[in-house]
Amino acid sequence: MLSKKLEDALNVQINAELWSAYLYLSMSAYFAREGKSGFENWFRVQALEEKDHAMKIFDYIITRNGKVDLKPIKAVPETWQSPLDVFEASLKHEKVVTALINDLVALAKEEKDYATENMLNWFVDEQIEEEATTSQHIDSLKMIGDNGFGIYTMDKELKTRTYTPLKTNE
Repeated sequence: MLSKKLEDALNVQINAELWSAYLYLSMSAYFAREGKSGFENWFRVQALEEKDHAMKIFDYIITRNGKVDLKPIKAVPETWQSPLDVFEASLKHEKVVTALINDLVALAKEEKDYATENMLNWFVDEQIEEEATTSQHIDSLKMIGDNGFGIYTMDKELKTRTYTPLKTNE
């Protein structure tokens, strides 16, 4: 059974993951308005993955006989200056999420809840991947600069990303 302190913290993380999904949907919508369907696709897939992350924690709380407590999701930004600005905002956000996950792991250790610590290790690994991928896109965008053909090529590349649903209750 989850301690109340850990249950509350996991519920906060569900909200953070759903806020992330909203943020990435907003970024996707921004790129739709800008006519960049590949960038739009990449962030839409990112939003779906964040929703899966929330559901992984949701299902975990239920499995541990805890209470899921869903709170309102705060508004997200809707506009950015450029593709680079969007990816830099995304990386900044991912670093915040990484810190939140690290805090959860520390709390699970403190509470001697090894099952929760084990479940959270998946998120630790996921955050490494999230930050690395976003950083790579930032590097590409910096290299491209204002080159329209470079943006066009990257847009085509980002359009190939596909969503693979996460099995949240494993």
